[in-house]
Amino acid sequence: MGTQTPSYHDAAVRVLLIEDDEDLAEMYRLRLAADGYAVVIAPDGEDGVAAARSQAPDLIFLDVRLPRLDGVQVLERLRASPEACEIPVIVLTSYGEPEIRSRCLGLGALDYLVKADVIPSALSDRVRQVTHPAA
Repeated sequence: MGTQTPSYHDAAVRVLLIEDDEDLAEMYRLRLAADGYAVVIAPDGEDGVAAARSQAPDLIFLDVRLPRLDGVQVLERLRASPEACEIPVIVLTSYGEPEIRSRCLGLGALDYLVKADVIPSALSDRVRQVTHPAA
């Protein structure tokens, strides 16, 4: 994906999924798309940072263990970027280590979800809660 910047089709709510597991990413994308969200997948941390800066998604789901830049490094870069510092980020990972959770939340992640505890439809619920808090 390094040569082409991912982009959204016209849609009310845009979600960036930074996830290196292709099967998981596609499963999450299908669920979110079925619920009406436009989803772009970035397969590594560097592509994720670039997509966040250029595409201005409404919400980012961020894995922790990623190639090129890990999730903590991605979060640090997003928070230091004028184009992306205000984008809500929810960490979605297989790892529940308290130190990583604390670090991500300390860097401004909105939430920290462990994949084993989250069904795909719950991601749509979180998008709705973040983008339409009164609904």
